Amino acid sequence: MNQAITDNRLMTKAEQFIRECYVELGIPEDRQEERIREIRSELEATGTYVHTSIELTHGARMAWRNSNRCIGRLLWHTLHVVDARHVRTAEDAYGQLLDHIRFATNGGKIRSTITVFPPRKNAADPLRVLNHQLIRYAGYEADGQVTGDPASLPFTRLCENLGWQGEGTPFDVLPLVIREDGKAPELFRIPDDVVMEVPITHPDNKALGELGLKWYAVPMISDMLLEIGGIEYPMAPFNGWYMGTEIGARNFADEDRYDLLPAVAKVFGLDTSSNRSLWVDRALVELNVAVLHSYQMAGVTLVDHHTAAEQFRKFEENERKHGRPVTGNWTWLIPPLSPASTHIFHRPYNNEKLSPNYVYQAPPEI
Repeated sequence: MNQAITDNRLMTKAEQFIRECYVELGIPEDRQEERIREIRSELEATGTYVHTSIELTHGARMAWRNSNRCIGRLLWHTLHVVDARHVRTAEDAYGQLLDHIRFATNGGKIRSTITVFPPRKNAADPLRVLNHQLIRYAGYEADGQVTGDPASLPFTRLCENLGWQGEGTPFDVLPLVIREDGKAPELFRIPDDVVMEVPITHPDNKALGELGLKWYAVPMISDMLLEIGGIEYPMAPFNGWYMGTEIGARNFADEDRYDLLPAVAKVFGLDTSSNRSLWVDRALVELNVAVLHSYQMAGVTLVDHHTAAEQFRKFEENERKHGRPVTGNWTWLIPPLSPASTHIFHRPYNNEKLSPNYVYQAPPEI
């Protein structure tokens, strides 16, 4: 593509972002125009531009606000942004990621956090983390049977090829795999004391606790790209906190994940001989009750899907008051348990992709 066309597109995106960002922050119009001139000069000289700390922080928050698949956007403006654009080595990135995990976990009082590493430049990524989430469980396959998380089978094999060996339990925490530009991926173990996990028990049935289930406290997505004003940050792991159904109705319940509904039905003595007994539904509810109970007992932040839907209603109201469009992907916004009991189920949403935003990206070549 012609470089002039590329520069013009980047300038257009940059100007659009600066105007929107600065208006929201109450920065005078004369400073907006001055900043746009600075960016134009920088782009002409270098082919790119560098966000100020204020632009990076508010841009990352705007990206959360624009995330169509997220039901938890009410507190978008509270996102804690860590500027790690100075980091250049895999070793230093590892330290930053451990800091992120510790800060975000906060003893269970989860803090929404993003750590932003250097941007893509000349189609090259200075750093990439290959994990889907900073913390996730391994999956092992033998004789057609899977131990652990089936979703992690390919990544677990990659880690094993790089020299990692897990204990073979259903809940082995995978290492971090970080690739520094021009080098082979490096493996880094996450210390046990950094990972907070929640044992899963049921308030009314002790037998469920005997299944030995647990889950990690914080979901930290690490393979998406953060785009702000045309600048792409390929390594920008971020987290909020769990909605209970993400664990109880998906991670534990999906047939291609831990597939625990038959085991839970057995614990509760449900009749699994016919679908008409609604044993699947009853097991699903009890499993979600257990997740909510367990996180509360452990003092770990987690929201139920009814409260999350009400918070999203408040988010919609706030956005309309500010004259901003509310976008959303309906299939992701409805909770996987009792969706028709929420207002979201009964409303259409515009799935237009706004900028800034978090974007799915292809995994790096290894």
